[in-house]
Amino acid sequence: MSVRPDISVVVPMFNEEANVANVLARFLESLARQRRSFEIVVVNDGSRDRTGELLDAVAAREPRLRVIHLARNFGQTAAMMAGFWAARAPVIVPLDGDGQNEPDEIERLVDKLEEGYDVVSGWRKDRKDSWLRTRVSRVANWLIGRVTGVRLHDYGCTLKAYRADVVRDARLFGEMHRFIPIYASIHGARITEMVVRHNPRTAGRSKYGYGRVTKVLFDLLLVRLLQKYRTRPIHFFGQITMWAWAATVACFGFALLSAVYSLDPWKAFWGKAPLIGTIFFVLGFIAIMAGLVAELVMRAGFEFNAGRYWDEARRVNFGPVGDTREREPHTMSAAALAAEPDPDDSRPRTR
Repeated sequence: MSVRPDISVVVPMFNEEANVANVLARFLESLARQRRSFEIVVVNDGSRDRTGELLDAVAAREPRLRVIHLARNFGQTAAMMAGFWAARAPVIVPLDGDGQNEPDEIERLVDKLEEGYDVVSGWRKDRKDSWLRTRVSRVANWLIGRVTGVRLHDYGCTLKAYRADVVRDARLFGEMHRFIPIYASIHGARITEMVVRHNPRTAGRSKYGYGRVTKVLFDLLLVRLLQKYRTRPIHFFGQITMWAWAATVACFGFALLSAVYSLDPWKAFWGKAPLIGTIFFVLGFIAIMAGLVAELVMRAGFEFNAGRYWDEARRVNFGPVGDTREREPHTMSAAALAAEPDPDDSRPRTR
């Protein structure tokens, strides 16, 4: 397709040979009835069954379907990022490849997005999964909202509508795809959610087990660190050092008091309390060193953007878009600034 579509639907798939034909036919049928033009970008995440072969067969007769085959299984986050980067539309909507997301909801989500939001998150209020999985998910969603302050009922729902500029520049690793709304909020995105329909899985096997609960907890810790201390990691590690060294003082103070009031001061002073205090001191020292290293890494990481770590919503009266001096005033040298004439200075210049 030479014309830029209105919506890019990104579908990661891994070992979904039983769903490829029916799911894609359903997606194409539903999207064709909607008001906006579309493309479907399917990312084959290193499937070891016939998923890739079937995708190629569908793409051969359907030009609106674009397929990316990853060299091996990199995980859902990598597959989604590959699809985001390949998407050509200003709006990106990811869908699960198992057919449980309802494609008819896409139009409603994008309509809501056009009301002025940057992210519209789907909420599977009537979720068609097992009772235990649903309850575990609710606890996880509550915990994520509590820790991050971004309150959503369903972080695990893949069906979301994003403005492309919100997610294309994201750098997500591991299994961070469920935290995309939080990353977007860090950059000032406006987020809302809508109730969407959820279908039971009719074929294939789920790729998610309860073992991912611990992974979510570790990822949540990282997200919170990035959310609050992204540009000042020394403050996070400094708090650890402060509390560790306070515990050191408390332990040695206890040891000193025990030595004063004990019949055997030498034995009391060289007991367990000083040993624990020494461990806390070493912990604090390691934490402050880790903080210094994190600061250096953070500053080096932002150098690709000339040290800029903020996001601008818009500018007013900054001249034409092509004027480099207006768009990037921080790049002008001191000599160039000195050579600029002062519009309020009417004194004659001499050559």
